[in-house]
Amino acid sequence: MSDDGREQTGHERVPSRQRRRFPGISSRAYEHPADRSALVALRKLSGFDTVFKALSGLLPERSLRLLFLSDSVRVSERQFSHLHDMLLDACYILDLEKVPPMYVTQDPQPNAMCIGLDEPVIVVTTGLVELLDEEEMRAVVGHEVGHALSGHSVYRTILLFLTTLALKVAWIPLGNLAVMAIVTALREWFRKSELSADRAGLLVGQDLQASMRGLMKMAGGNHLHEMNVDAFLEQAEEYESGGDLRDSVLKILNVLPRSHPFATIRAAELKKWAESRDYQRLMDGHYPRRSEDKDTSVSDSFRESAASYASDVKTSKDPLMKLVTDLAGGAGDLGGRVRRGFDGFKGSAPPKDGPQDTPPRDEE
Repeated sequence: MSDDGREQTGHERVPSRQRRRFPGISSRAYEHPADRSALVALRKLSGFDTVFKALSGLLPERSLRLLFLSDSVRVSERQFSHLHDMLLDACYILDLEKVPPMYVTQDPQPNAMCIGLDEPVIVVTTGLVELLDEEEMRAVVGHEVGHALSGHSVYRTILLFLTTLALKVAWIPLGNLAVMAIVTALREWFRKSELSADRAGLLVGQDLQASMRGLMKMAGGNHLHEMNVDAFLEQAEEYESGGDLRDSVLKILNVLPRSHPFATIRAAELKKWAESRDYQRLMDGHYPRRSEDKDTSVSDSFRESAASYASDVKTSKDPLMKLVTDLAGGAGDLGGRVRRGFDGFKGSAPPKDGPQDTPPRDEE
């Protein structure tokens, strides 16, 4: 159980084993640097979210709340009580004062979300409930509570609202380019916020293997006996390092329209964080507190975000990222490397002998 096994408001919880609690934890403790920098900047804009909350009548939020209330099942002590226990436990572990309402909606597609301006609402589909075991589901509930603690539901709704407004003025010259830039940046932040929430899910479940299993099931369905965590992570390694420059371009095109990172990438990123010193310090009780959020420096957060992206590029095994690193390092024969890159670029040095301007050949 988490500490004494009872939530402070008096609700009994029935967690399956002892887990560490994080009193007063700030969401900055688990947020990805790119996600954290955006959130710190938004939080510093005093009144920004208040204005949009006042305009919430223009958004379909109230309609969605009524829809869930009327056509879904609200999680409680009497309905989906095991999910109710998980929700209370997750809020207790992350010290989220107000437990958000949670609904189960009929949909065979496994999915979960946290939405809302006035207050976050968590929604999980029947497909997800039927797919995951208790510990895997605990990580998902923690994931969504992490979204709520970070304020992702508020800022996601705000930014989506801004994007909708931008679409209405897309007829203005260069409007489409501006909209695409907004949407692209928005989706990049969405993807990083998902990595943050995965970390929150791990803090709640405190079972890395369960988190890995859940991500595998999201990718391959309820055939766990046919899957292997190590092999699944090897897919991420192959995806990251394999192919040539053409594959690198295709990876970018594939990920641009997505709001979530690919499942194998999420698993690899979560495992990397779980093995980091930052995670160990957090589990030892050394983490930023919510009471310190107001003193957070925007410039420091942006520097951390930039350093994170720079580190990703530097350590990446992707052919395009290697080329970017070589550009920064002033690598010679750039033209030759690019041409060879689209014919199986592997990052190796050009041969010393023979022509270096051989036209690329087609691969079979």
